[in-house]
Formats: sequence, C-alpha cells, structure tokens
Amino acid sequence: MFITGLGTAVPPQQYKQSEGWEALQVSSQFPQLSLRSRAILKKVLAGNNGIETRHLALASLHEVFEISPDTLHARFAKNAPLLAAQAAEEALKNSQTDRREIDAVIISTCTGYLCPGLTSYVSERLGLRTDVLGLDLVGQGCGAALPNMRAGEALLLSGRCGRVLSICVEVCSAAFYLDDDPGVLISACLFGDGAGAAVLANEPNPTMRRVEWKKSGSMLAAEHRDLLRFEQRNGMLRNILSPQVPPLAAEHVEKLLDATLSGTGVSRKQITNWIWHAGGRDVLMALQGRLGLTADNMQWSAGVLREFGNVSSPCVYFVLQAALAANAPGGWWWMSSFGAGFSCHGALLEVS
Repeated sequence: MFITGLGTAVPPQQYKQSEGWEALQVSSQFPQLSLRSRAILKKVLAGNNGIETRHLALASLHEVFEISPDTLHARFAKNAPLLAAQAAEEALKNSQTDRREIDAVIISTCTGYLCPGLTSYVSERLGLRTDVLGLDLVGQGCGAALPNMRAGEALLLSGRCGRVLSICVEVCSAAFYLDDDPGVLISACLFGDGAGAAVLANEPNPTMRRVEWKKSGSMLAAEHRDLLRFEQRNGMLRNILSPQVPPLAAEHVEKLLDATLSGTGVSRKQITNWIWHAGGRDVLMALQGRLGLTADNMQWSAGVLREFGNVSSPCVYFVLQAALAANAPGGWWWMSSFGAGFSCHGALLEVS
C-alpha cells in the first residue's frame, strides 16, 4: 500500500495558550474551582508545556465555558464534517486523484456522534460516487489513524478497492469540561481541533515522494483501559487522563516497535525519521527517554504539538505531512499512534 496524498485542516481561529489563561480567569467557572485546580491551569496555560497555540472551533474563547450537551453536540455537528471535507480536498488535490476514483471512505472520530455517520456528510460535500463504501469508525481515541489506514489496506488487498480515502477528525473543543479533576483540566489545556486525510492506493504517486506502507502492528493493554478514556457525565463526554499515561505509552510503543520490526531485517538504528502522535510534551519526553532518541528525532511531532496542540487522532497526518514537506531524509520511517484502550499502533514506512 502507498500513501499517495495527504491533507490537513484546522479551524481558522488560532489562540495562544496565554489567551486561554486570560479568558479562564474572567470566566464564571474559575472561582468555583479549587485553589489546586487553578494552580494546575496556570502552570499548563502560562508555563512551558510544549504548546504555544491551538486552533479551536470557537468564535471566542469565552464560548469554551458554555458547557451543555446541546451546545457541544452542535459544535461537533457543525465543524466535524467541514474539517474532514477540507482535509480530504487537500489530500485529493495533492495526490492528483479524481474524486470519482475513490472507492471507499473511512472516517474515524471520538469527540462526537452522528447518525448517519460522518461518511454520509463528507461524501456528499466531496461529491463522491453514490456507490462509495463508507465506513465510520468510532471510539478509538487518539490512536485511531493507524487502525483506519489498516482497514484501508485490507480493502486494497482484497482487490475490491483501488483507492481509499482515510480521514480522522476531532472537534476536541466539543468535549472540553471543567471540574477539579487534574486530568480533565489538563485535557482542556492540551487538545486542539483538526482533521487529517490520506489517499491510499496500491500504486505510488509519481508526482510526490514514494511513501510505501511496509508492515504494521497493534497492541491492546485492556488492563490499563481506565487510565485513558472518555466517560459520559450529565450527557457530555468527559476525558479521563491519568499521569501514568506517558510512561505507559512509551513502554507499549517500544514493545510494539520491536515486535513489528522483527523479521523485517530493519533495526531501530536504521529508522531515519520518527512520526509520533504528539500526545503532549511529557509523552514525547517519555518516548525519547525510553527509546534513547534525540531531540531531532522528535522534531516533527514537537513542531505539530507546538503549533496545534494535541489534535488527537489526526495528529500523525500532520506530523507525516510536516516531515515530507521539509524533505526529511528518506529511508525507513516509523509512524506510531496510541490512545484509549490502552491501545498502541505502529507502521514501518519506506520513503524514497
């Protein structure tokens, strides 16, 4: 399988972390939080946490404090199809693929729910064929991109599809929540909105760098499920984010990396670029330390985190796009996403 085109999209509104801290202090919810919670928010928003700006589907930061099921659902329903379609349009353009050639569209999300699913709305916006296969994948959290692409790979290998459109979209601002739980507070300061898309095919795109998907794998550690997941509270999504996540992610990423490379003849030392899900500064630091990597090895993910925050499942599309745009050295690349479950996914790419 080949990745023949990439696209990303974010809301036009970009906010500095310092602006979030300023808006928070004048909100009606701020005095209701404990002193400890206020200190956490100040540290994350006003300190150095690896994020400078985020794009959010909010006309004003004050909208983030309008927390009701109807308001949050409306935010998702308005912005998720739009962002997904914008990312897909860019991917189609970059791959020079006629939309009528798309045989299947797979869309992953975890920050909202629509029925019919996003594939219905996005297929309509894009003008895809009416017989296109639409698959909506939900509930895989930040790690969804690689399972999405693996589903696309299966469709291509079956011979029933020649080109598959892979999309991940998250309106994380439709799941922001404030209370005295540290994980909930940090989540509100960490996540951004965005979408990523890729055109997958059995043949490379002669007009762009050759990106071949060679081998992939997944790992599920269900015993750690409660450390990172969504729960429903008062009709709204509430993120559970535990401090054990960074070292846990690094541990499972290393196990999966070794298992996937086994039998390929490729060693860790031969990996020239690392395409990580930018889950946060602490996650990237844990990965760097566990795998003995350098700051340069984390540069593409750190750059995406700095500009966009943690955009959840679309993140690796952003990181891969950034590395390709910067003409990063070819060779063996490792791409990895991880998240709720606790699940971890990885793919060995050959880039030339």
